[in-house]
Amino acid sequence: MSDPRLKKLGEILLEDGVINQDQLEEALKLQQKSAVKKPLGETLIDLGYLSEESLALALSKKLGLRFLSLADGSLKIFYEHDLSKLVFRKFAEDNLVLPIEKTPEGLKIAMWDPLNFICIDNLKKMLRMNLILSVATKSDILDGLKLLYEKKIGGSPEHAEKRGHGATVTEEEVDKLKSDAADAPVVRIVNALIEKAVIDKVSDIHIDPGEEQVYLRYRVDGKLREMDPPDKSLIAGILSRIKILSKLDIAEKRLPQDGGFTMRINNRNIDFRVATVPTVYGEKVTIRILDKGNVKPTLELLGLEEYNLKKMKDCIFKPHGLIFVTGPTGSGKTTTLNCILNTIKSPEKNIMTIEDPVEYKIDGINQVQAESHIGLDFARGLKTFLRQDPDVMMVGEVRDLETAEICVRASLVGRLVLSTLHTNDSVSALVRLIDLGIEPFLIGATINMIIAQRLIRKLCPKCKVPASLTPETLRKFGLEGFHLYTHKGCPECGERGYAGRAAIYEMFTMDPVTREMVEKKADLGDIKRHVTSCGFKTLRDDGLEKVKKGITSLDEVLTITMEI
Repeated sequence: MSDPRLKKLGEILLEDGVINQDQLEEALKLQQKSAVKKPLGETLIDLGYLSEESLALALSKKLGLRFLSLADGSLKIFYEHDLSKLVFRKFAEDNLVLPIEKTPEGLKIAMWDPLNFICIDNLKKMLRMNLILSVATKSDILDGLKLLYEKKIGGSPEHAEKRGHGATVTEEEVDKLKSDAADAPVVRIVNALIEKAVIDKVSDIHIDPGEEQVYLRYRVDGKLREMDPPDKSLIAGILSRIKILSKLDIAEKRLPQDGGFTMRINNRNIDFRVATVPTVYGEKVTIRILDKGNVKPTLELLGLEEYNLKKMKDCIFKPHGLIFVTGPTGSGKTTTLNCILNTIKSPEKNIMTIEDPVEYKIDGINQVQAESHIGLDFARGLKTFLRQDPDVMMVGEVRDLETAEICVRASLVGRLVLSTLHTNDSVSALVRLIDLGIEPFLIGATINMIIAQRLIRKLCPKCKVPASLTPETLRKFGLEGFHLYTHKGCPECGERGYAGRAAIYEMFTMDPVTREMVEKKADLGDIKRHVTSCGFKTLRDDGLEKVKKGITSLDEVLTITMEI
């Protein structure tokens, strides 16, 4: 007898006699015509050919899982296990997941859709424990969630007490938070701290809870500066106001949340990304400011030295191959990629990107926002792109083997593919790709260019002063004969001595010798020594050019860069 788990749901429903062939065909036709494709089971329920219980039983049979029901008492919730603290209520309701028991083997859960693998993976990551699945009807799941979180159906005061303090915010507490968020002083404070941050060209706002007070910090030119904080008595209202703006759940304080909003400041729309995380003293909020203004992302915006500009132009106009940009978070990788895309775009090219988030919107390019919670991750987006006849593809980041393999495969069949990696320098990206599982001969065959970059602070033009360096230092870094400057500080730059940032780059390209070394899995140190002997310019070399031009100081470059 064949394994029922290998059969399609429709076949099992036919075998069980709960539907007939005509009903199945009608449901399949309706599925194809529908703009929003529903699962077959739900389509049959909508047509009235199937009950929730029949579908749940069929799924349990197909997958070899237990079917649980409130009616026969098999669906029991073990309240003493503090299950309501484990799973965020909104997550449970959105995904129709009911925690029922915590055991040494893992967490037992009942699901309406046990084929929702994205939900299962997210839950595993969130809980860091094994999941033991069972199937229940949608109605029983919803009733069970009310039992667990509200105790409106059955339940008892004893169970409510066992839930513990802070498991779920009450309706009265939510109303209070909403009221606090709407108070005029709170609204003014939130607007003022955001507007000041935009005017001061802040990249991130940090609101950090402490035991006695709240800490407010702005990140300017890559460095955090402490600001005068709001009164701690207002912090609940301030956080609630930010959450409401960002469409986050103001009642959830135990789990991290991500959201965002747009605000019009100085006659332009500015995007804000918001992330919250619980700490021992309360919730920490970070606001990333994405103020692109009217600046168009072009190569001129990058401030490339002539030797790097020539290298880049030689590579980005090739019809196929891989281009990676590497560097830490906040080093400007996305800006560089979008400058490249804006430069190479033309009516003759079909360019498609999948990003998280889409920071620059560029006319003439098909840009897709990744939505991992619905299954639209980088890998799935790239697979879809390959059916859209692309010339150029860009993916926000290569972080796993599947995404890396799709990029390599696409470049081998005539596409130019751009992406980012997290490595310390350009040459180390070769090892990162091998670590992900890409064969060295494929790396040698597909890499056009690997760009590493950092952001360095620019000297304030109002107060920079000549630098006094020893002859030994000048000789060591090849700075003899140049007018060099260092920082001082003035009111214009907030006494920091620096104003604004510039990017420095190193650009690795594959020559025949390097390609052979990669294919033979040569030591990374040997590859670095070879490319250096061929005139390869490191991040430090590029930074020193900025020092010679008086753009930045030597100590800034030495702080940011390392020798290859």
